Amino acid sequence: MAFAALAGCGAPASAAPAGPSEFPAQPVMTLTSASGQLQIEVRTAPQQPPSRGDGSVELVIRNTTTNAPESGLSIDVVPWMPAMGHGASIVPAVASPSPGTYVITNVDLFMPGTWELRTTVSGSVADHVAPSFQIP
Repeated sequence: MAFAALAGCGAPASAAPAGPSEFPAQPVMTLTSASGQLQIEVRTAPQQPPSRGDGSVELVIRNTTTNAPESGLSIDVVPWMPAMGHGASIVPAVASPSPGTYVITNVDLFMPGTWELRTTVSGSVADHVAPSFQIP
């Protein structure tokens, strides 16, 4: 199954910045995690909202109770196309350039349709969220 092969990007986020140096000031969406413990701002580059092809995603993760950035988390991201039942063959890389900020590069949304970024968070908080994008 493609999902199992793609889920291996679970290394802890590195401290080195990755991807574009600038994301838009305004998030394309703000989500609350499944448990309600985290608020996640989602930004995309080089375009927001994302378009077909390779791009980067910035997640700014805060604790919903304290509004403090959640640092030191391990982030797994699997781009997934629910209607087609498959993901992408390229495994995204995750870096954490600043407290509570996680940059995911090599996000390959290679065909039109609805894509989810199935995101699992582990560390001081264990949770998940799945930002969804309609790719033209």
